[in-house]
This record gives sequence, structure tokens and C-alpha cells, in this order.
Amino acid sequence: MHPAVRTRTAAPRPAVTAAPQPRTRRVRSLIDAEAIRVLHRAARVLMDDLADLTDRLLAVVQDQEPAYRAAVESDPVGVWQEIHRSLRHSVASLLDPRGARDGARRCSWRIGATRAEQGLPLDAVLHAFRLGGSLVWQGLVEETSRRAPEDVRLLVHVAADVWNFVDEHCTIVTDAYRQVERQLTWRRENQVRLLAAALLDGTSRIADLPDTARALEMPEHGRYVVVAVADGGLGGARGAAVVRGGARVHWHAGVDVDYGIVLLGDRHGDGGDGDDGGLPEPTGDAGARIGVSGAVDGLASVGEARRLADTALRMCPAEGGTIRLAEHLPAALVVSSPELGTTLADRVLGPLDRVEPADREILLDTLTTWLACDGSAQRAGERLYCHRNTVLNRLRRFEQLTGRCLARPSDLVEISLALTARRLLRG
Repeated sequence: MHPAVRTRTAAPRPAVTAAPQPRTRRVRSLIDAEAIRVLHRAARVLMDDLADLTDRLLAVVQDQEPAYRAAVESDPVGVWQEIHRSLRHSVASLLDPRGARDGARRCSWRIGATRAEQGLPLDAVLHAFRLGGSLVWQGLVEETSRRAPEDVRLLVHVAADVWNFVDEHCTIVTDAYRQVERQLTWRRENQVRLLAAALLDGTSRIADLPDTARALEMPEHGRYVVVAVADGGLGGARGAAVVRGGARVHWHAGVDVDYGIVLLGDRHGDGGDGDDGGLPEPTGDAGARIGVSGAVDGLASVGEARRLADTALRMCPAEGGTIRLAEHLPAALVVSSPELGTTLADRVLGPLDRVEPADREILLDTLTTWLACDGSAQRAGERLYCHRNTVLNRLRRFEQLTGRCLARPSDLVEISLALTARRLLRG
């Protein structure tokens, strides 16, 4: 017969009912009960001598956990009382696990939350809890060895319960710490956001500037440029501009526009001497519109810089690009006063409305190209693919229709500003 078959049939099924099992469970329960009795006897001694146990744990924590030393030095009574409460709840949980459970959990939660608010590292708090667990276990063993050495072996049966308690409360401390840490992080981020918003709005109080400087980690009296970014691309995300050259930037996300508060170097240092402090060209995603203000002195002037950056942003073409305000001051004047700019455009260019739209566009395109070529009819003709005389004829016709003279400086200034107003404000 095959061995496997023989093995399967050789032992009859009733043999499975081995009668020792009830006795094993009974012996085990008796051992557990005796171990709990030994545990309770030692725990009551620890509870009676809790002050001494607290002093011992405080000394151990100071010696083995450097992060707690400063806390003890600043508030020795408070730390002692915290350790005393924690030990009292821990030992009480050994005596009455169900009755003391909620109080012990609340105590551990408060410790985790308080230490998070104080900025004590979580690793240090957990280390202190484990040191407390070790000291309690050591106290249980020492007391049992002193009173009844033969009972020490019984503590093995409750060791898992003791250390499970320590692990459970380390988890509670961690959860409390992380929750408060998230709340504190949110508060700090929200405070920074509110301070930066007030700075950009120009509503910051002078008394708040030192706090704002600390929150933004930027000097109160530094030199700043504001960069305004819109239509950043990448799924509609904004603020994609990159300020090169290692400049320090604080980005603030707005509703439609993101703003970068850029710290520049000194006037005679690496920041340059330009109107925008020599800021390197910002770069952004395709389609991003970027406006760069001029340089201002101090955080108190950041609100004005933001307004200038908005002005530069309004001059950006719809397809994207970067406009530095310092390089487009005449256009900035027009954009800053759109009512006056529209009035000027109507007054100077309004007479052209009498001609056909196609002819009007040809005259305006020729005039714009001629101005871009510094008044050179030859170069304007090359750009427009026509003879220089054609350019001159179109310019004379413009003068006849508008009553303006391109050779007269005052007329030329008005014509140039009117063209700028028409380009920037007609939409």
C-alpha cells in the first residue's frame, strides 16, 4: 500500500479529540491570572512612589534626549508635571486597563499636541515615551525581584501588554503631533499669504513690516521688483515664470495673476543700476504674459511696484511675452490713463475714419513702420515691400487728412502716443 494512503487511514478520526486541551486552557488562564496579580502588586508600589519614578525619568530624558534639555531648562516644573501625569496614567492603565484607557489616551494626545505647538521634534517626544515605557517595565521587574524573585518569570506573560500600551500611545502622540503640525503649517502659510497680499495691495501698516519681512524671509529695506504673470500655460496654471540669476523670489497666487516679489542686489552690487535693478529676463511657458515693474526701495513700496507690474502686464501682447516697464514708459503713460489715451487717439487719428477701412489700415501701418525705422523711408519701404517714394506719398496723405506735420516735434509726439493708445486700448 502506498505510504500516503496508509498514513491517512491508519489514525482513526476519534483520536483527534485529545482531552488535554481543556486542561491546557485552564492552566494557561491560571498562569495569566497569577501574572496579572504579580503585575498589579508591583504597579501599586510604583503608583505609591510615582514622584520618585518621575524624577528618575526626568533625569533619563535630560541625559539621553538633547532636544528635551531646552524644554526642561525653560520650564522644569511644567515638564515634571507632564511626565508625572503621563506616568500616572500609564501605571493606572496597568491596574485598570478599561477604566483608565480614555484618560491615558487624552493625556498622550495633549502631550503630542503641546509638543507640536512648541516645535519639539516628534522623534524626541517618541523617544521620551519609550524611555518612560522602559523605566516602568524596569520598575515592575525590580519591585518583583525585590519582593518575590520567583515571580519575575510570570511577568513575561504580561510583557506584550505593557509594550503594546507603549506602542499604542506612541501612535496617539504621533497622530496628535501630525494633526497640530498640519494646522500650524496651514496657519503659517495663510499668515504669509495674507501678509504678502497686504504688501502687494499697498495696505500693509508700517508697524507690520518687520513681521512681514520675517514671514517672507526678506529684508525690510531691500530693493525689490514685482513680476506679474498671467496665462502661464500647463493646464491653465499660472506663475510659471522663472526669474534667473539666483534672485530670491516670493510667489503669491492671485485670482487672475500671480505675483513674484523679487529681491534685488545693492544698487552698486550684483543687482545692476537699471530702472528694474538689472533683473535678468524672466521666462515662462509658451503663451505666458509677464509684466516687470521698475525697482523700488523697501517692502513698503512693493504695493507701488505691483501697480507698475500690472501696467506692464496690460501692455503684453495677447499671444504672450515679457514687458519691462522701464523700456516702455510712454506706452505705460497711455495705459495708466486709458480715458486720456482714448481721447488722444480719437483727436489725432479720428480724421482717418473718413477714408475706406482698407486705406486707413495701410496709412496707419506705413506710419507705424516708418516710426519703427527711426523715420527712414528707405528702410520702411524694404519692410513693407514697396518703394521709398510710396512710403513718402502715404505719409504726406496722412498729414493732409489729419492736419498734422511729421516734421513738427510736438505733432510727432502726439501721433506716436495716439498710435500706441490705438494699439493697446482699442480692445
